[in-house]
Amino acid sequence: MLLAHDLVGSSSAPSLVLIHGITESHLAWEPLVDGLASAHQVLAVDLRGHGHSVDIYGYDPQTYARDVIETAEAVGVENPLVVGHSLGGVVATAYAALAACRGVINVDQPLQLAAFKDSLAPLEPLLQGSEEEFAQAMAMVFGALDGPLPGAEQARLAQVRQPLQHVVLGTWETVFESSPEQLDAMAAELAAKVAVPYLSLHGDDPGPEYADWLYRQIPTATIEVWADSGHYPHLVHPVRFVARLAEFEASLPS
Repeated sequence: MLLAHDLVGSSSAPSLVLIHGITESHLAWEPLVDGLASAHQVLAVDLRGHGHSVDIYGYDPQTYARDVIETAEAVGVENPLVVGHSLGGVVATAYAALAACRGVINVDQPLQLAAFKDSLAPLEPLLQGSEEEFAQAMAMVFGALDGPLPGAEQARLAQVRQPLQHVVLGTWETVFESSPEQLDAMAAELAAKVAVPYLSLHGDDPGPEYADWLYRQIPTATIEVWADSGHYPHLVHPVRFVARLAEFEASLPS
């Protein structure tokens, strides 16, 4: 499926694909795009059911990723560096498992989802409740994630977000319906298909057990923690993020 997207920068420059988090759109990346487009062709997409993309059921990581791959192919983006935040980090991982790319940067999205399942459990009745209850639950989710984001950036992201209940529930359906063991097995199966360099960048430390797990699944992985940066380290430190992306990219095989 061809996604709504923004394509900027020179077609002769190295390609980047930017994938946003749940309820957001390509506009979430706006503070970074100019800095990235100065040296790249940047494709920023709206996932299905998000932004201006068509809303058709199919909210699993592989389906999301196939949409992104199809869109990249349609606009002539080849062998990109794929960058995803939050849900986009899982989708970026699925992209690398399904199609050619130079590498992946996963921003603050651990692939093991058992802990995420535990954190969602108290909110599940609200998420599946009335429109008002769903809105209350999403406000609680993002209130906990904003962390050290400046107030102006929190307000900007609040304008970007479009929390559609059926999209959120469809995206988190597997988390709700699977056991922790099943979730970890699915994550391991997906990660094992990733063979390119993989930077797992976190604003909160996922812990040594996660690091050990990720290295076993993706031997090419590097884990990096920007302490006390919260769920949006790339937006808390945009200049640092652009520089780190360039450093990671320079290390990729030619």
